[in-house]
Amino acid sequence: MSEIINWGVIGIGKVCELKSVPAYQKTHGFCVKAVMGRDILKAESFAKRHQIELFFDDVHAMIHHPEIDAIYIATPPDSHLFYAQLVADAGKICCVEKPMAVNYEESTKMNALFVAKNIPLFVSYYRRSLPRFEQVKKWLDAAAIGTIRQVTWQLSKTSNPITDVKGAVNWRTDKNSAPGGYFDDLASHGLNLFQHLFGDIVAVKGIAINQQGNYTAKDAVSATWKHRNEVLGSGTWNFGAWKREDKVEIIGAKGKISFSMFNEEALKLETLDGVKEVFIDNPENIQLFHTQNMQKQLSNKNFKHPSTGDSALKTAWIMETILAD
Repeated sequence: MSEIINWGVIGIGKVCELKSVPAYQKTHGFCVKAVMGRDILKAESFAKRHQIELFFDDVHAMIHHPEIDAIYIATPPDSHLFYAQLVADAGKICCVEKPMAVNYEESTKMNALFVAKNIPLFVSYYRRSLPRFEQVKKWLDAAAIGTIRQVTWQLSKTSNPITDVKGAVNWRTDKNSAPGGYFDDLASHGLNLFQHLFGDIVAVKGIAINQQGNYTAKDAVSATWKHRNEVLGSGTWNFGAWKREDKVEIIGAKGKISFSMFNEEALKLETLDGVKEVFIDNPENIQLFHTQNMQKQLSNKNFKHPSTGDSALKTAWIMETILAD
């Protein structure tokens, strides 16, 4: 492979505008060479805004273009497996947006495609690479709060009057794209991060319902789980509440760590010695450290990216198990 890895992007939605595509462009050794959208005029517009050389409305043409080395799939999850199959068949590196696929079965098939060909598959659980959560992991690894006992997460938000109530097109409310609705989109981030912080989740139970009746996907979820190291976890997620709240607490034998999963707030460490607060900014393009870590793995065989198909597959199992009842 050449020193520069040329990426093609499938999808021209909101996530690509600020969160991801500029992050790829800022990563040394990466070049966003092409973009593909079903509407050629929108694809051209996106390409011009981001100074991307090539644009397509034919996914096969982009994937098989001789100058394209890798593909980033940034479409709704119900199309991930289809596009990933094309990328694997072409023998090219892949990064797919989270959640990995619409269910565990599709995620398993996707991961197997790349394992069979020994091709890297990354998944955009970028919180594993963010410095603010690396700080949390440093505290845990240093036993700053002693033996970890429990992690809890409460996340709620108000209903969006356009996409949630009036039925505007939104993959997050369509059970065919996301059976758990916003839970699939948002809770997957945190459950994936918890595996990174505490190790694999080995047992999980959940309840998921549709309280509001505004759309077909679930909108209220509660779950409990156990990590391999005996850390217990619990979470509640409600997407029709009176206000937005986002609070994670990690309880240890000698203290507590608290933070927000999505809000840029201070990390708080509480022990008998007092309270310490640390504020770490996220990058302007929030996937930057994630993309930089991909480049590190692709250029250094001794470096392992924290978010691959293997780890994302475990998250897919957890999500589906929670939604099963």
